[in-house]
Amino acid sequence: MSHNLISIDPEICTGCKRCVKVCPVDAIQGADGTPQTINKQLCVACGQCVQVCSVYASELDAVELTPRSQKLAERGLLDSVNEPLFAAYAQAHTRVVKQALLDKNQYTIVQSAPAVRVAIAEEFGMPLGHLTPGKLAAALRKLGFDRVYDTNFGADITIMEEGSELLERVIQGQGKLPMFTSCCPAWVKYIEQDYPELLDHLSTCKSPMGMAAPVFKTYGAEMDQIEAAKIFSVAVMPCTCKEFEAARPEMNASGYRDTDVVITTRELAQLIKDQGIDFVNLPDEAFDQPFGEYSGAGAIFGVTGGVMEAALRTGYELATGQAIPRLELDFVRGDNGLRTADVAVGDLTIKIAVVAGLDTAAKVLESVKAGTCNYHFVEVMTCPEGCMTGGGQPKLLLDAQRKEAFNQRRKGLYSHDTNLEFRKSHENPSIIRLYKDHLGEPLGHNSHHLLHTSYVSRKKGVN
Repeated sequence: MSHNLISIDPEICTGCKRCVKVCPVDAIQGADGTPQTINKQLCVACGQCVQVCSVYASELDAVELTPRSQKLAERGLLDSVNEPLFAAYAQAHTRVVKQALLDKNQYTIVQSAPAVRVAIAEEFGMPLGHLTPGKLAAALRKLGFDRVYDTNFGADITIMEEGSELLERVIQGQGKLPMFTSCCPAWVKYIEQDYPELLDHLSTCKSPMGMAAPVFKTYGAEMDQIEAAKIFSVAVMPCTCKEFEAARPEMNASGYRDTDVVITTRELAQLIKDQGIDFVNLPDEAFDQPFGEYSGAGAIFGVTGGVMEAALRTGYELATGQAIPRLELDFVRGDNGLRTADVAVGDLTIKIAVVAGLDTAAKVLESVKAGTCNYHFVEVMTCPEGCMTGGGQPKLLLDAQRKEAFNQRRKGLYSHDTNLEFRKSHENPSIIRLYKDHLGEPLGHNSHHLLHTSYVSRKKGVN
């Protein structure tokens, strides 16, 4: 599947090479002024090429298709060859979602990532970075989902597991150091392809989407008294690589495919428009409980440095039994590149690094190979400012516009964190109840089965 997530249409590509400049793994090649091609063995499906393509030649390609209307029509995915090119957004995945919503025999649930709520409004002419969690929940409910949940809840679970795993590795010496985060599927695919010998350094934690989905089909199914086999689980993500993650064979801890389909922020916007929903004027609604309750720590997963900040908020208190002195950890916040710090956690000093961009990540990985890396914990995000700049987010072609959008999206997520009642994952009442009633202790048998995963070498291009 990952070989075909992103495609460049040779009939549209002008050879401007904007995509070449942003590709973090040098997977796009071609002469000046001629159509470019993607080396599918190198591509990590981050979608940054999609974001900068001004002629829409590079696009999410969920069914081994390029987005030309003719090619889609030939396979019965469009009603006619005259449909606008943007109809490519409403391709296979959104068609599957629409069919599931019409099927009365299926119980449809949806989760949406932190970065979606701070970007989707841009698709409806609202200000850049406008934060709309209430309108997002209302729109998803109007589409017909039986349950509207939040990936932020999954982010809070991730912190409980990842913080515990870090302390286990640092204090008890159980596992390789440094420990790398594992929330970004493009980063995971990159290390599997280029540095498989270092896979033991990856956290075994699934991403927030990957953790929430099996909880929905086990604990959630029990609460709603629904057979897991009847649940159709949709994830709305800012990331074009999330479908690759969802399709991994190990993502079936519930006994079924945990996430049935992934759509991007742009695809959701197209679906809302297709159904004639007036997003701008929707009254705010809440996400369904208990999987719609989340902390500020979960919300900031959408920005680079957010996973680290959330982990430190909880890890500090798990290790010391005391409240962390300061919640706003400005030293981990930023954009592309590398940020490092020494963090005092009781008697421990934990050396941390926050990496945005695979070129920087490669340098850190090389230092690990050389035995010169002294970090304990490293967050890695493929996209320049984390998930809020993912390949599935609204497209902004002007550099100034992109810069302003990124700035406003970042502000929106941090303000969301500030204004929430709970700002640490372990203080989320629904998380406390989940562990008490269903999971047991972090890193315990049940939580390990549902919430942790393993990785494979893709060095030879095996997918």
